[in-house]
Amino acid sequence: MAPKLVHAALGDTWINCLFCKGDLFRTRGVKLNSSGMELMKMAWADETATGLICSSCGYVHLFSNEAIQFYRPEKSGKRKM
Repeated sequence: MAPKLVHAALGDTWINCLFCKGDLFRTRGVKLNSSGMELMKMAWADETATGLICSSCGYVHLFSNEAIQFYRPEKSGKRKM
């Protein structure tokens, strides 16, 4: 099954890829592990971030802000907010 593609926004600002300016992303949760927590076997307590993977070039953007919003792409390709 192909991963679902989304548009993403933070507040009123649409997110575009910093590398290729693409606007469709796959999402993935990312652990922000620290070596100290790994050593103490407490990596589960490390902070997480949202990874947006550009569907055009594969560049990974990381956001620790939980206010990021996802929108399904419209069939016409136009974004609405």
